[in-house]
Amino acid sequence: MTASVTIDFVSDVVCPWCALGATALEQAIENVAGEVSVELTFKPFELNPDMPAEGKNAVEHLMRKYRRTADEVTASKAMQIARGEAIGFKFDLEKRSHFYNTFDAHRLLFWASQEGRQIALKRALLRAYFADGQNPSDHQTLVRLAAEAGLDAERAGEVLASGAFAKEVRELQAFYHERGINSVPAMVLNGRHLVSGSQSVEYYEQMLRQMAKSPAEA
Repeated sequence: MTASVTIDFVSDVVCPWCALGATALEQAIENVAGEVSVELTFKPFELNPDMPAEGKNAVEHLMRKYRRTADEVTASKAMQIARGEAIGFKFDLEKRSHFYNTFDAHRLLFWASQEGRQIALKRALLRAYFADGQNPSDHQTLVRLAAEAGLDAERAGEVLASGAFAKEVRELQAFYHERGINSVPAMVLNGRHLVSGSQSVEYYEQMLRQMAKSPAEA
């Protein structure tokens, strides 16, 4: 009998480690297909909830927020690029010039989960930001990406223009914050087992297989 595992993947669309973790996790899920049935849902987290509409220069923001030198930022980017190459995720961090507000992207992802296209939209958002340097707060960009993910473009525009699902996104953010999740990525398996940080494909495979063997204790 195939074991079932639910995963709430708490993340932001401008978080490189979230992009790496999500990519590795999806590969692990594919690798254990037939052994473990996984229900994956992305949950909202804003790294920079007070980010202005025009965004902020990425390097300057990282230096100021994390008290890093320019060389440290460069080294971190090189590490992210190398890890991405190893699992087939492309980073072009020269195009990724700014950090942006992501609240509207999270509202759209919440709607996409109801339409059964959330994972496809998440992939599109991560690719658009990290590989193409696009602005995930721009409504035209979001509508186009929604259409690419198989969602209705007109309805996506209506969701964004109306402010729909703002309450639900804020409630989810508060829920995970109250449970001690203050950095991402963070995964909650079966509502109780927390895995923090960006891990390897092999780690996620082992984790899923362990859940399959002893889900009650995992």
